[in-house]
Order: sequence, then C-alpha cells, then structure tokens
Amino acid sequence: MTKEMKVLQSGYTSVTSLSTAANFIYRSEKKTTITFRSYIRPREYGQLQFKFWHSNTVDSTWADGAESKANDPGGRWRIESCFVADGGELPDGSIAAGTERPVMFDGSSSKDVQRRERFWSDTASVYVPENHFLAFSWSITLDGFEEGLPFNTETLLASAYEADGSLAGQPSADGYTPSGNRQVLPSLLAYERAVSKQIIFLGDSITQGVRTEQDGYAFWAAKIAAGLGPDIGVWNIGSGWARAYDLVNDSAWLSKAKQGDEVVICIGVNDIGTAKRSAGQLIADITSVIDQLVSGKPNLAIWLCTLPAFNFEGEMETVWRTVNSWIRDCHLTGVSGVFDIAAVLGQAAPNEQLLQQAFMSPHDDPHPNGVAGTAVADAFLAWYRH
Repeated sequence: MTKEMKVLQSGYTSVTSLSTAANFIYRSEKKTTITFRSYIRPREYGQLQFKFWHSNTVDSTWADGAESKANDPGGRWRIESCFVADGGELPDGSIAAGTERPVMFDGSSSKDVQRRERFWSDTASVYVPENHFLAFSWSITLDGFEEGLPFNTETLLASAYEADGSLAGQPSADGYTPSGNRQVLPSLLAYERAVSKQIIFLGDSITQGVRTEQDGYAFWAAKIAAGLGPDIGVWNIGSGWARAYDLVNDSAWLSKAKQGDEVVICIGVNDIGTAKRSAGQLIADITSVIDQLVSGKPNLAIWLCTLPAFNFEGEMETVWRTVNSWIRDCHLTGVSGVFDIAAVLGQAAPNEQLLQQAFMSPHDDPHPNGVAGTAVADAFLAWYRH
C-alpha cells in the first residue's frame, strides 16, 4: 500500500458517489492549455476541508483496447492552477464569485506531473450551501502527442465544461463550452470526514452508472451511498467498458480497491460481450482478483455480485449463466457474501438474462436506468443490513 493512499484511512473519504476512474487518454497534437470545470454533488454540505489524490494511469481498457488499455501510463503534464468553489444550484459553467479557493501542491499553485505519478494536493477549505454543487476547476498544459492525460469518456454523469487557456479561477462561464463526453477529474475527490468504514464499489459502466440522468445520481451505487449515509465512506471506482482481466496483473485500478474496508465487486459483462472470454477464463480472472484483494488485506470484506442481466443470447448467454451459477455457489476465501443483482434486474425465468423492460435505458440499451438504480439499491440495502 502506497504512502499516499493511507490518508484515505486517516480521516479522509470520497466527497461524492460519482466515479472518477479513467478509461481513456487524451493527447494533443501540439502544446496546449485547457481548463476543465466539473460540477460534483457532494455527499454532505457546509464547510468542507477538501483535497484530492490522483493516479496518472489509465484504470481500465476502453472498447477493444486500441485507444487505451488498463495500466497505460499518463504522460508528463502541468497543472497551471486549480480551484474549488460553490458551483451554485445550476451547473451552467459559472461559479459563485468570491467562493473560489485555490488548491495548492506543497504550497505551490502549480505542479509538474510525472508519468505514472501518484500524488496528493494540499487542503483547501470551501463552503458549499445545501443543494449546491461543488465546482472543481483545473487548468492543464499538455506538451505534444506523447504526453497523454488519463480521463473518463462516456455519456457524462456530471456536468462538465472546457475552456481554452488558463481560466480555472474565473467565476464566469465566458469561454467555457460543454465537454461532451470528456470528464477530466482527479482519481479521488476527498474531504475530511471521520467514517466508521470505507466501502469501495468496483465494477464497469453498470457500477459507474452510465446512461442514468446527468447530475441526477440515480445509479445504484449513488443510491446505496445515500441510503448508508455519510458516516460510512463510499468510493465508487466503476469504469465504463472495464473487464475483470483489467484487474489481474499489477493493476493500478485494483490498488484503489485495496484501500477499502469492504469491496463490492460487480464485473464481467464486458468480459463476455466485448472480450468474448470463456466461462473458465472469467471465473479464473474473478478468482485472481479476489485472491489479490485478500492477500493484500486479509480482513477485507468482499461482497461479490452476480453478473447483471444484459440481454445476452447464444454462447454469451451460456457463459453468463455458467459464471452466475458459480458465483451463487461461491466458496472463495474472502468472499463474505453474494448479492444477486441479476435476480433484481432480470426478467422471470426462463429469461433471467434479459433486463426487465422498465429498467432499460433509452433506445433499448440494457444499461440499468434510474428506476433500476432504485430497485437495486433498495434490494442491496435490505440484504446488506440483514
């Protein structure tokens, strides 16, 4: 366990249930400075002692891996300036003037980030009124195509804006445009908070919450976090397109999961649908992930989820059923319990592999929607507290 990450266990926890895992890498053809401004719904409001931790490495593979793969290193880039602020009630690209607070790095307003570097920022104190957003802005300089910047690409779950140049401290939205599908945030947005335990949610886009309402925090991990309350720390590291084998070999992503007291694992859909892995391969990879977690932290509680219903058919359905049968009968050391998310999301037998129609995202997308998020969270909380 790295020195940096021990801070998570010493009075700091994630300020949000939004995942900021990285599954892609941004490259610029020439030297350029861009400001990224994101709006975060915090788990608590009021005066927050904020700081962030960052891992300059891609967490999980995107699509077929041609663009980015798990453990791809981020390049050398520079943080020109960084601010947190009251983002207001509407995430419109502006911040409440006068509330912006600089985030420093060993007392400096800027930082040169090295390849694969892991680092903490200094602490900044910011006041976020009830039902306002926490706005996070940082201006980053990239120096050519070789110096990539890890980030998350998907349908954005949090409003985000970009501007050319170094505008992180600017209160107005002048020059900012919506980011589209590029969320550029630190790996962990943390705040000072004593918690009874830290729970990590480890999974793919279904854990991340992809396709649910932007800024709605309607995905099941967020609703579980809300149900548990802020006395229990929650760090969502779900990542779109991720698969179990991303976690197997000296994984930077898995090192994050090792920081929890408990880990909820919900992964495998992309191993079947994208990577075309066999049941044997997927079972071996999940077993390896659990073995690594237990060997690194023997007292860790692991809650293993079945593979969610995802409208598989043919050979993929066979693999899905085989792996879920194995998970339900799982006797691996370290697995404290199995949560049957497939049974919550799926249709009645013999169509358990099909997502319930009411849970479908638009355009017949089998990513669970916000209604499904509520159903899963309610079922999980009842099971977890039993």
